[in-house]
This record gives sequence, structure tokens and C-alpha cells, in this order.
Amino acid sequence: MQRTVRTIDDVMTLLDGLSASPEGDWWDRFYADRSHEVPFFVAKPDENLVSLVERGLLPPGRALDVGCGPGRNALFLARNGFQVDAVDLSATAIRWAVERAEGLDIRFRHGDAFETEGSYDLIYDSGCFHHLPPHRRVGYLALLDRALAPGGHFGLTCFTDEEGTSVPDAELYRTGLAGGVGYTPDELRWIFQDLTEVELRRMTEEPPDSPRFGKSFLWTALFTRRVQ
Repeated sequence: MQRTVRTIDDVMTLLDGLSASPEGDWWDRFYADRSHEVPFFVAKPDENLVSLVERGLLPPGRALDVGCGPGRNALFLARNGFQVDAVDLSATAIRWAVERAEGLDIRFRHGDAFETEGSYDLIYDSGCFHHLPPHRRVGYLALLDRALAPGGHFGLTCFTDEEGTSVPDAELYRTGLAGGVGYTPDELRWIFQDLTEVELRRMTEEPPDSPRFGKSFLWTALFTRRVQ
């Protein structure tokens, strides 16, 4: 009988199956329909990201957009002077993003963001982290440790504990992610304790005609990496 686990990668794959988290083909099906009624999927950058740039808290530099989807935040960053690398598990989303990014300084890549190499002044994640099962936080933190430059910023938008599944980690392997993991502010501070908090707040609810996306069921956070 063939055993399942021999390496750390085997452990991760086994736990992926137990957690039933969305994979690339699920997101391909999601992004295949371009008639989404909610326009933030394509056109609107996050209100918190716009606010951070307008307040001068995120000066232009090299940025990584993790789980970029059709590129709504990547396009905003590039239009504001950033050199952007943007990664997503969905090839369909990446093709859509490339169509919309002509002339902008963005390098889109279909693949696993955890495999990204390089040094970034900004790593931004809108909606990727809360879809990760608990064991994949290890690789996420390793990415930040490897790729976030000293003095660089990490921006995050994720489910509150009111919106996502909010149970002990062990329970997630019994129930599945059920749409995403919800966090409290203290949990986010604990997970990202190696970074310095700049701000952590509820996202501002934006009206339908706003040029920015904002939903109050999300946390927005900005952390910075200490300069050694």
C-alpha cells in the first residue's frame, strides 16, 4: 500500500485536500463569466488602497499584487507610478487582466504567489489571505519574510469574523473553509506580529456609484517591515 506522506510538500498537499480550499480551476470558472453584476471585480480599486496612496503612506516603488484577479488594484498602482508584478492562480483572470493593462508597467503571471522571488516595497493582498487554509499561512509568512523589503509595506484586505468562518483552526479541517476564513483584529495582529502595524480598520462602505470598492464586512490593514 502506497503511503501518502514522505515530505513536507506531501503534508501540505494532504492538508489541502482536507481543507477543501478553492483551487485555480474553481477561480477559472468564476472569472469565465464577465457579466458579473458587481463592478469591483473589474473596475474599482479598494478604497483603503486609494486612501493610502493619496495620503502619501505608499510612495511609488516595486509592488506585488497577490491574488490579483482581473487586475483592478494592479492597474491602480501602475497608474500611480508603481512597477507591478501581479500573480493569480486563475489563468482566466490573468488573461482578462492583460487585456486591460496595455501600456501600463505590470507583469502578470499565472501561478502560485508563494513561488515569487524578488524584493518589493509593497506587497498587497485583497481577498487572497482569507481563502487560505491554516497550514498555508506558513508559506504566506515565508513570502513576506523573503520578498518584503526592509521598510516596505504589506497591505491586506480580508474577511471580518462576522463575514467569514470564525472557528478554531482545527475545526476548519472538519468543516472546510465554507467561503473563507474570518479574522478578528487581534488574530491578524498575532499572525503578522513580526511586522509593525500602521493601521487596521474596517473598510469603508462605498456607494454603488463610487469609483472605489468598499464593503464594511472586510478588514483593511497596513503593516511595515522594520528596518534592521
